[in-house]
Amino acid sequence: GEAMEYAVKMRRLLQEAMMDVLLAGDKVSPTMLTKVAEKLAEFHQRAETSAAISTFGELDTINKNAEENFAQTEKYIGKTISQQKYQHIRAYTNRFITQNSELFRQRVAEGRIRDCHGDLHAAHICFCDDICIYDCIEFNDRFRYGDVASEVAFLAMDLDHYGRADLSRHFVKSYVSRSHDEKLMTLLNFYKCYRAYVRGKVESFKLDDPYITLEEKQWIQDIASSYFDL
Repeated sequence: GEAMEYAVKMRRLLQEAMMDVLLAGDKVSPTMLTKVAEKLAEFHQRAETSAAISTFGELDTINKNAEENFAQTEKYIGKTISQQKYQHIRAYTNRFITQNSELFRQRVAEGRIRDCHGDLHAAHICFCDDICIYDCIEFNDRFRYGDVASEVAFLAMDLDHYGRADLSRHFVKSYVSRSHDEKLMTLLNFYKCYRAYVRGKVESFKLDDPYITLEEKQWIQDIASSYFDL
């Protein structure tokens, strides 16, 4: 007969197998992070790159992304981030980009700018039959195209935020061992800072929602501040 409406049958991922849930229960092991690192390194090796994608690793784009962060968070100074922290992070970011301009150019030349996941944190990783990494950013190429070092730093930063710097270090070490991308280490803290700032910014945006209660806003403010502190 004539199709009236199409449906997709989906398989629900187990909530208890999500990395963020497992981290809260202290159930994530170094071996599990090794497997994530290996899967991510294989994905990055296969991920698309091109002249157009590589432009997202050039200095103009890196500066644009950083300045956009600072412009969009000015209104939250004194709410989720102090003036001192804002100025400190901004100065560090600008200084690092200037002092490492040649390294950023090398990353482009070496093909390290790829079509990545774009939003790689613990809540998007499920330890099911095989490790499932889902919910990549599809709506904006600029948020997904970038240096693989930035993607690795995102999950490493998130593990730090959960108070598991030990797992963070193990994950990075495993990724570098699998990918042979030793130069990533020079960029790691820069991109950790960048990713933590983005998370703090996105949480801060929620404070503008008129439908969120004052109690919820206080909770959101604490989360945003914790990322800026990190």
